[in-house]
Amino acid sequence: MSSYYPRTKDLTRTRKSVTDSPPSSPSYTDKNYRHERLSRYDSTGESATDKPMGRTSSYTRRETRLAALNKQEQDSAAKDYKKMYTEALQENERLKSRLQDSKQELVKIRSQLEKVAQRQDRMTERSTVLETEKREKQALDKRVTDMEEEIKVLTELKSDNQRLKDENGALIRVISKLSK
Repeated sequence: MSSYYPRTKDLTRTRKSVTDSPPSSPSYTDKNYRHERLSRYDSTGESATDKPMGRTSSYTRRETRLAALNKQEQDSAAKDYKKMYTEALQENERLKSRLQDSKQELVKIRSQLEKVAQRQDRMTERSTVLETEKREKQALDKRVTDMEEEIKVLTELKSDNQRLKDENGALIRVISKLSK
């Protein structure tokens, strides 16, 4: 770029553009200057530098005012800390009592749960005992019916045996008569 524009032309263009432009509005520095100028005067219109004690007394007043505010804040903060501490203690005690109540309730609920579990175990045991008793009863009933059937078969066999004995005795008598 330096080959297209000589250095001297470039600087003069930027200087002219800054100085040639008319001010459209008061610049920020102008406002600050005006504010500083106004703040040098007190309410009577006299310059603060004209009065040798003006700046020192306003400074002292400001410092005492700030010190008083700080002291009030510290006092209120100290009071607030005390208040917050007592509130925290009260809250802590309230929470401790709630914790104790919750622990007692938990103990009661656990005991109730154990009772229910024991009842359920008993009922489960009873139901298993009942089921085993039912199975045993069914097995016994089946055995009884099987034995009754065997008894019937045995009685039939006894009767058949007796009949065969009778027939055998009759045959022996017939054979003995025939052989005589």
